Amino acid sequence: MKAIKIKMKAGCSRSNNLVEIDKIYISGCSEPGYYTKAYLHDYLNKNPNSIQVNIYPYPNLQPMLSSNKEKYVRSEPDKNGYDNLLCLPRE
Repeated sequence: MKAIKIKMKAGCSRSNNLVEIDKIYISGCSEPGYYTKAYLHDYLNKNPNSIQVNIYPYPNLQPMLSSNKEKYVRSEPDKNGYDNLLCLPRE
């Protein structure tokens, strides 16, 4: 499965903070569409390394918890430490 685009929380369209992602569009599954980051967090805990970002080198999504215990996801950082999830097209 691939993460192909993201929706940010209202008022955060230009943010580069992973916690401010609201939903992520997942393709290659039985029901492609937008899924909340909390849903994907729980899914990835049960199915690790099953979703990749659709940008080379196609890093896996990883479940994370913010300092406020908010569930979110990130991708494995690239060699520069940047998260490719934030490079996906935004709606």
